[in-house]
Amino acid sequence: MKFRLALLTATVLVAPFALSHIAHAQPVTGPYVAGGFGYNIENSQKAKDLSVDGTGVPYEAKIKMKNGYTGEASLGYGFGNGFRVEVEGDYIHDNADKVSADGATYAAGGSEARYGVFGNVLYDFDIGLPYLYPYVGGGIGWQEADLNSFGAAGASTTKTRGALAYQGIAGLAVPIAYVPGLSATLEYRFVGLANSRKYDGSYDGLPASAKLLHEYNNQILIGLRYQLFTPQPPAPAVTQTAAPAASPAPVTAQTYLVFFDWDKSNLTPRATQIIAQAASTSKTSAVTTLDVSGYTDTSGTPDYNMGLSERRAKAVATQLVADGVPQSEIEIHAFGETHLLVPTGPGVREPQNRRVEIILK
Repeated sequence: MKFRLALLTATVLVAPFALSHIAHAQPVTGPYVAGGFGYNIENSQKAKDLSVDGTGVPYEAKIKMKNGYTGEASLGYGFGNGFRVEVEGDYIHDNADKVSADGATYAAGGSEARYGVFGNVLYDFDIGLPYLYPYVGGGIGWQEADLNSFGAAGASTTKTRGALAYQGIAGLAVPIAYVPGLSATLEYRFVGLANSRKYDGSYDGLPASAKLLHEYNNQILIGLRYQLFTPQPPAPAVTQTAAPAASPAPVTAQTYLVFFDWDKSNLTPRATQIIAQAASTSKTSAVTTLDVSGYTDTSGTPDYNMGLSERRAKAVATQLVADGVPQSEIEIHAFGETHLLVPTGPGVREPQNRRVEIILK
């Protein structure tokens, strides 16, 4: 029940970001920082090889922890094709609940804190929804497990022991339109310690030791991810060839350029003005066809960019119709990241390439 409550709470907290203003998701390109905070549920773990004053005791104990909290921060790099790598530091904290041994159950005290570093590899999926990106990944690292006044039934220890750690990650990223490069995230993580740890302590005043076996944690986190060095959108402009010598002489290849913000297909106020100019010219000149062609820069995948260029062209065509241009005179084309206005390599955010060309014929 507590796990379901944590999931519901996380969903409610992320939902306003998703619904307040739809933005278009895009594979992460370049460096980014991220962080999250959430709920930790630790599975029961076993203790064995109990020794008191050098004498072994042949039974195992089962340790149950109360649900706690976790936090993480990471620095990563996205390659623009869905893959990301990152270095992450994390912290997990749980209080002891009870210990069961020899058919008896004892109230436990103290706490366990784990902290360490992971190297993660993740992949963002393009599922065709322009405002949502699911992702999965995994990581290998090292964690220090710190027991503080931890024990029950006369046994106690305050020690720190390290262990190899691993984790699996599944999450959703929702862009926040008001801050370019910023996304809200909702994640599930499974974190485990791969090897056992031996702790020294005391039992009724006598020196004692025990070995804690593998440890497993289920986590739900909400967080933020910010892509660094997000370029500012350019000032939209319009270019056109020389006006015809006389009116209403035929207009030849008169071109209007409408520019877009990164990963956007919505029209800015300046873009709306340019489209109105093109519509007005088409009505007063001998124009029979308006070619509306959409383009993108090379950030993102080719399939995603083809769809984005089509959405941009359709947005411009819709506005032309609203400005009085007959739908039958408009031809829509989508070219994705081909025919770049400014030649670049792959994965480059070039403002001049994020455009729609309106050609009056």
